[in-house]
Amino acid sequence: MKTFKVLSLLLMYPESDWLSALPELEDALASEADFNGDAHTRLAPLFAQLRDTRLIALQESYVATFDRNPSHSLHLFEHIHGESRDRGSAMIDLLQEYWKHDFDASAAELPDYVPLFLEFLSLLPAEDALELLGDAVHVLATVGRKLDANGSPYATAFQVLEALSPVAAQELAEPPVRDMDEAMEMFGPSVDGVEPLLKPGPQVSVVQMPASRRQATA
Repeated sequence: MKTFKVLSLLLMYPESDWLSALPELEDALASEADFNGDAHTRLAPLFAQLRDTRLIALQESYVATFDRNPSHSLHLFEHIHGESRDRGSAMIDLLQEYWKHDFDASAAELPDYVPLFLEFLSLLPAEDALELLGDAVHVLATVGRKLDANGSPYATAFQVLEALSPVAAQELAEPPVRDMDEAMEMFGPSVDGVEPLLKPGPQVSVVQMPASRRQATA
């Protein structure tokens, strides 16, 4: 479904390559208006900000919104498991779902990164995509509400996802805060660049965050 691919891109770190395709993204949403409930109109404020704001300002805003505010984290399981070891097990389960559909989960982020998850949904039949969206909607709706409370136009992307879900979103309990060493051993390199100790399943590689984003978060 094009809608999920467009939402995946809109929630990614702003880069000039995909920002130049904003008109095509708007057209893709409009072409699926019967499916997405006229998401094109609802997302107009976010498109306007992405279109009319200088790239460096967009990048700084993105980092402040998502990277420096844990309540807006774009990692699904962080809102459920925090930094506990349970998050690593949940990510393995999600990776297995990716592999079941021959989805290459290679990415600069962990498997529960929302844009990666939405890209996966975009490749599935609508019925399957909506079923999996229903599993994640409780987290997505929570993030959307927090973004909306802070006046962020990114909130509309999460509101569109919540509206698409066949399952009503429920309130989440606050996640535990514990050590995430095990998850990083499985899915990410250490600070000195050492490869992960465990790479479960085929076609999994971990790529460092793009340099432009690392600089913005520094």
